[in-house]
Amino acid sequence: MPVNLTPPKPEDLLPVGGLALGVAEAGVRKAQRKDLLVMRLAEGASVAGVFTQNRFCAAPVSVCKEHLALAKPVRALLVNTGNANAGTGEDGLARARRCCSELAAALDCERSQILPFSTGVIMEPLPVERIVAALPHALADCREDNWARAAEAIMTTDTVPKACSRRLSLGGKSVTVTGIAKGAGMIHPDMATMLGFVATDAAVSPAALQRMLAHAAARSFNRITVDGDTSTNDSFMLIATGAAGTQTIPGESHPDYAVLAAAVTEVATWLAQAIIRDGEGASKFITVQIEGGGNEAECSKVAYAIAHSPLVKTAFFASDPNLGRLLAAIGYAGIADLDVGRVQLYLDEVRVVRDGGRDPAYREEDGQRVMQQSEITVRVELGRGAAQTTLWTCDLSHDYVSINADYRS
Repeated sequence: MPVNLTPPKPEDLLPVGGLALGVAEAGVRKAQRKDLLVMRLAEGASVAGVFTQNRFCAAPVSVCKEHLALAKPVRALLVNTGNANAGTGEDGLARARRCCSELAAALDCERSQILPFSTGVIMEPLPVERIVAALPHALADCREDNWARAAEAIMTTDTVPKACSRRLSLGGKSVTVTGIAKGAGMIHPDMATMLGFVATDAAVSPAALQRMLAHAAARSFNRITVDGDTSTNDSFMLIATGAAGTQTIPGESHPDYAVLAAAVTEVATWLAQAIIRDGEGASKFITVQIEGGGNEAECSKVAYAIAHSPLVKTAFFASDPNLGRLLAAIGYAGIADLDVGRVQLYLDEVRVVRDGGRDPAYREEDGQRVMQQSEITVRVELGRGAAQTTLWTCDLSHDYVSINADYRS
């Protein structure tokens, strides 16, 4: 069960003018499940994207980058689940391009105006014929209020669809930001293993949209980890349709830029945290907060050392305050001149370590009380400066092993 995460209510997901979503059952890997999503964009929409840093990036990631580089107006996004089309070589690229060509023909546009996305099992050929056969059904299903079904259609090992909306005012006009994401395992930046799609009906130039997206990604999807594995298919897309009739935001100096960027980042952060809450087998949602670093990079080193440690993560699953595991992770994080005598460690409000050693006031029962909670904050003060960082992770349970062992069966 996910940690304090419930399925979104369809009525809470606000339509974004100029974007219609259609879902179909293509049988990509399993019959009778939503596994194909088409997102149709109105003319004039801007699209920005950031992608996995894995060198074995999937065919759709490569094709998507190629198409975006041509800077032609994007007409649609095509998403399939059940098959990642990764580790498939030139044949995988050809299959991704064929899917784009078929949808382009249906929409009377060029292949390069379609952006493909896939998620699922790696190193298996993409069943193009099944996808092509289901395209008419997805197109017929397209409507602006279809966000809830779209969130279901992009799920793989997720147990809960992930979607949220925000509404704000720009220049006296009501503007919507709505997003969906999928992800539960193989989560680690850059980026986390996920697909994320956030859209707004504000008008934003392509250059400003890309900067807005990078800002949001750095504070959301690049601050989560389940297991330290970086996927081959990660993609985070930001769409601005302009249908709200606002003035176009050309850059960061525009007065509306910061307001919209904050809303986009808020939606992205909610989605990123939802992925952690639904981490494969997760029973604890853990915030790792590092303060007092010499710079943000060394804060991140310590945060990820804690968040990636199997010993730390299994201790959280067992609700066992075996806190030496946390100290060990801080110590091997890679800060060569760390003065351990200045380190403070807290579990929520309970100080466990004072000046590098066990706090004389610490009691085992206090640590155990915190460890039994479903949401826990680990806070470390390094005593080296003013830098800080925060990331989110989860525990590591028996179910994580079972889910991943049985993934292909």
